[in-house]
Amino acid sequence: MNFYKKMSGFREKYVDTLGKLYEYCTTFFENRPMSEMLGTDLKYTYGSFKHKCDDLSRYLSRYGIGAGDRVAILSINTPNWTVAMFSLVAFGRVVVPILPDSSENEITNILTHSGCKAIYIHKRFLPKLSAEIQKKLKLVIDIDDFSVISRDDDAFTCDGRTCTPQPDDLAALIYTSGTTGNAKGVMLSHKNLCCNIIIASKTQKTNEKDVWLSILPMAHTYELSLGVLYPMYAGAKVVYLQKPPTASILLVALKKVRPTIMLSVPLIIEKIYKASILPTIQKSRVLKWMHRHMATVLYWFVGMRLKNTFGGRIKFFGIGGAKLNPAVEKFLKKAHFNYAIGYGMTECAPLICTAGVKQTHVGTTGGAAYGVDVKLLNVNPETGEGEIVVKGDNVMLGYYRDPERTKSVFTDDGWFKTNDLASVDEKGRYSIKGRLNNMILGPSGENIYPEEIEKVINDIEGVDESLVVERDGKLVALVQLNKNVLDWNQESEDQFFEKLEARKQAILNFVNKKVNRSSKVAGVEVVKEPFEKTATQKIRRFKYKEGENGAVDEATTEETEVQVPDNASETGPSEAPEKKSAEK
Repeated sequence: MNFYKKMSGFREKYVDTLGKLYEYCTTFFENRPMSEMLGTDLKYTYGSFKHKCDDLSRYLSRYGIGAGDRVAILSINTPNWTVAMFSLVAFGRVVVPILPDSSENEITNILTHSGCKAIYIHKRFLPKLSAEIQKKLKLVIDIDDFSVISRDDDAFTCDGRTCTPQPDDLAALIYTSGTTGNAKGVMLSHKNLCCNIIIASKTQKTNEKDVWLSILPMAHTYELSLGVLYPMYAGAKVVYLQKPPTASILLVALKKVRPTIMLSVPLIIEKIYKASILPTIQKSRVLKWMHRHMATVLYWFVGMRLKNTFGGRIKFFGIGGAKLNPAVEKFLKKAHFNYAIGYGMTECAPLICTAGVKQTHVGTTGGAAYGVDVKLLNVNPETGEGEIVVKGDNVMLGYYRDPERTKSVFTDDGWFKTNDLASVDEKGRYSIKGRLNNMILGPSGENIYPEEIEKVINDIEGVDESLVVERDGKLVALVQLNKNVLDWNQESEDQFFEKLEARKQAILNFVNKKVNRSSKVAGVEVVKEPFEKTATQKIRRFKYKEGENGAVDEATTEETEVQVPDNASETGPSEAPEKKSAEK
């Protein structure tokens, strides 16, 4: 134990760049398994990982790609993603991760703006790489086997000098449009990313015996920092899936891998809760009786089932990227499921607040992360709400080639402004209320947070997701229903529209009984297709503000009311407007 403590202290002080992380993990864990693609022969030990990274770095140097040069990665999750990254950052180059669902136009803009000289790409995404852009790149490398797809032979100069990176050197350039559609290149230093490794280690201890199952895009800072870099710091193993983590694929993988650590976004656990756990309880007379008379036993039973579904060994299920539904969080608490909560942004690489497995508190994101200063700016004395601002080694260098935007997000005394409104309790735990740029100003000057209204809507039985927007001075709720609520194949039939209108009116009435006067919704629109989302499954709000969303008609407060039971629950969908009353 004393040896472990000494090693932990040494490691924490030593690893201040990704170059040192690389040297540390490949030296101390050389023969340990590092990563594998489930169901394939693609796997690495820390030693074989180092050999491959060194080889690729030498190859890049031959084509004049050296320290400070930018190289992109556009790929699905794979062990080779980490190899590609460390052939860059360990030698002073800069990685430009690109999210797999980026459009051809977005990819072109990122490669052009960043000035990338090469790209590691999965062949699936080659059609998104325009011929014009490909000609400008010195190297296009297939990430599957690191074969060369195309190269500029005139660039074969062997003058790509590498260097030992320093803490304040640029390590990653990450482009994010978030939910606003206004893309920006976030410059993250080695210190920014290593700071997050230390934060993670203080939040959840881990070691070389742990097994990660990776299901989030590696190009996103949440997965990059906590699912790629932190396992390396611990000498642990990460397992990747060949296909997107749909329910059927994930269930099989969980049984095979039996992970101890996973990172997720709220949508995944919320769908499990809504699509599996709640219906199971509601369809069983025994379980419904237990819910009323033996709730503690029921939650223990369901919690054990959930843990077994995740392989039976899960000790840390990290949830971040968006706000978790309070009803779902209450269930996880009662079921004693080992979840943790975090809050952050790409600009902070990403962690700002954390709550480990034993520190979670429903509705909050925890306190300031280790070594990070957090406070509220311009606090409203009536509500206690203010903008979260941050200082620490986690805060970015700035936005690439955009000094004006960089200046706009920092206070005069150097605090980074998150644009997130929150309150803080007496124990220092922050509760996020919404985004400042999402806030809607009511007719009497009231601050309306659409996220709070959406939370009420999402708790209604039959609702999958929702989005509240302002149109012509009124609040409109865009709602996507569960697949089993309406049969869209009957869309042209009268009975379909009757059910649709009844459902929308029931939602409208229920919501307006639960929210205050200024937050009442004037209309409900049903969206047939899933909302377009970011990598962390947050809805891209800017796409839906003008009404071009494929919504089906609109229920308004002028239409005939459908009565909603007065005893409808505020905290869970089980007692929300019943399906029968909404479809009659």
